[in-house]
Amino acid sequence: MSYAIRRASELSLDETTVTALRAALKTTADEVVQAIIDEVPPYAHALSGRMGATIRRAVRTALAHYLDLASGNATGGDAGDAAYELGRGEVRDGRSMDALLGAYRVGARVAWRCLAAGAVPAGLPAAEVAKFAELTFAYIDELSAASAAGHADELAARGRAHERHLEHLARDLLAGASPDVLLASGQRARWQTPVSLTAVLLPAAQARPAYRTLDPSTLVLDDLPDATGVLLVPDADRSRLLRQLTDRAAVVGPARPWTHASASYARALRARSLSSDIRDTEDHLPDLVLSADEDAFADLRARALAPLQTLPAATARRLEETLRAWLLHQGRRDEVAAALFVHPQTVRYRMSQLRELFPDLAHRILELTLAVGLRVR
Repeated sequence: MSYAIRRASELSLDETTVTALRAALKTTADEVVQAIIDEVPPYAHALSGRMGATIRRAVRTALAHYLDLASGNATGGDAGDAAYELGRGEVRDGRSMDALLGAYRVGARVAWRCLAAGAVPAGLPAAEVAKFAELTFAYIDELSAASAAGHADELAARGRAHERHLEHLARDLLAGASPDVLLASGQRARWQTPVSLTAVLLPAAQARPAYRTLDPSTLVLDDLPDATGVLLVPDADRSRLLRQLTDRAAVVGPARPWTHASASYARALRARSLSSDIRDTEDHLPDLVLSADEDAFADLRARALAPLQTLPAATARRLEETLRAWLLHQGRRDEVAAALFVHPQTVRYRMSQLRELFPDLAHRILELTLAVGLRVR
């Protein structure tokens, strides 16, 4: 309150004037509150009941402190602290700083009118009236500034708390927490639950920039191991999402019910482990299926293709390629020959070899199809 204190030091209020102003303090406070109710819409219903009593008391306290300041008996610190807390309280009550500043403007006008009406009849000289007016508005300005600071700090603190709740929710989702835990976490974060979530993996440095182009309800984490970032995009239009991520090194998992977002995340992770070139996991479902359990796939190949291990490596490789093409083209010899760039008679010869190696070939179609479905990585 340094400026107001300086203005107060230039003002000379005698005891008669101060006594007259203090006598009108309650009436002045009531008029200030009524004017705020009448002229500032957000306060139309906010100043009744317990809240109204609290604010009326605060107005009287501020006016009393102002008179102490005007008579040279206060430093201004307590009023500034109270104004700061008032700003914070307005955030908690859901009102904007514009509403509070409007209340201050109305309060300053009414307070000055009432105070001047008491000071002039008490004999305050005309020269002091101007100083008194300047002090009044300087005091209100500094209270306004303190409240604005409190309002801004409370918003920032709430923003940080909200961000922490959103991050906690994202971690719960990736960890596959139970629906009850996820619902509670979502409520704490004040997050509107979607139907589905789509996980997107990308470098951590790209997570926030990409997030700013997506649905505001998207959840983001950019501090996972290996410098990985994750976006959980609600109810995504997949084609549009892929277009939005065109220039980013992103891997897009499938859409899953929001409480099962961990499944989308797990698939994106597995796709990234297969190849750095995968963007849309939906385009690589066969590879993902066959790589879901690599040990099981290796065991399957070893067992299913064991007869080939008795042959020279080059022969085994040719016969495996022929078997793959034969299974893919459902035994149509000409198509198999075209796929292998060989004569149909060559295909016939090789298939004779394969039937000798696999006498139960017709009964092992599924196992062999899986075994040769992917080349060994």
